Amino acid sequence: MTTAETVLVIIAGVLLLLVIGNIVFSFVAERKNPPIGRFIDCEGVRLHYIDRGDPAAPCVVLFHGNGSMIQDFILSGLVDHLARRKRVICFDRPGFGYSQRPRLRIWTATSQAGLFVKALKALGVHSPVVLGHSWGALVAVAIGFEKDYPIRGLVLASGYYFPTRRWDFWMMSGPAIPVLGDLVRYTIAPVISWAILPILFRKLFAPRAVPVNFKDGFPASLTLRPKQLRAAAEESAFLIPEAARLQSRYQDVRCPIHIFHGTGDQIIEPEQAGRLHEVLGGSDLHLVRDAGHMVTYVDSATIVQAVESLEVAMTK
Repeated sequence: MTTAETVLVIIAGVLLLLVIGNIVFSFVAERKNPPIGRFIDCEGVRLHYIDRGDPAAPCVVLFHGNGSMIQDFILSGLVDHLARRKRVICFDRPGFGYSQRPRLRIWTATSQAGLFVKALKALGVHSPVVLGHSWGALVAVAIGFEKDYPIRGLVLASGYYFPTRRWDFWMMSGPAIPVLGDLVRYTIAPVISWAILPILFRKLFAPRAVPVNFKDGFPASLTLRPKQLRAAAEESAFLIPEAARLQSRYQDVRCPIHIFHGTGDQIIEPEQAGRLHEVLGGSDLHLVRDAGHMVTYVDSATIVQAVESLEVAMTK
């Protein structure tokens, strides 16, 4: 065996070990962090969700951001606070947590919105308030475009609404590339992601510290599974095109809108919120001082008040 052949055999062996290791890691992560909610099958997609509060009360629906899952809203306190007076439904979006993300579909904000509208109808949810954080804000806006599904209002937090030059989003989209991306996701991507995860968490919450309950309670190991890394990479690749595609339609949303954004957000610039507010005209803008991208943890009380104000407005 030549030196070159020996090197190739060693590389192949290392890659095989990484693949096996990541498959085992995913299995262990799911055993330690089993589903916390229920499942509903819609259009051939199995969605994981929680349903809290009074089933007869007005409903608020929550959509998390890229790379996250249901537990994010639970740890922020939003689910418990809202469930005191409302029915609260929170989904794992496709590919995150325990929701499926079939590869044959292009999971734009609009396609996700259409799927969730059908799921909400199947759950008997009508005229909800819809709250979206980060990438979930685009999904929430897309639901606002649905003409056959009226909503009471939108609460948008830390959203990205207008295209800008963001090379970091494109750089994070590599694991979504077919074949090559698959190889990366099952070999080195989980290892690299594990190494940078603490840095990412600090950046998400900066300028504040990462909350202790998030450190202790968020199932970070689930975010390192190859299938969730694919979903996160796809949404990194889709974010700028989706903002470019939707920006001309924002004025078509007729319901009341509250916009939240942290002034210290290091992930998405606060100017995004101000620009959306100018385009919409009649929205309420809440710029939260000394808050980062995870504004839902810093000002959850005001966000709850915003949801409740939309309920009051609809009853007048």
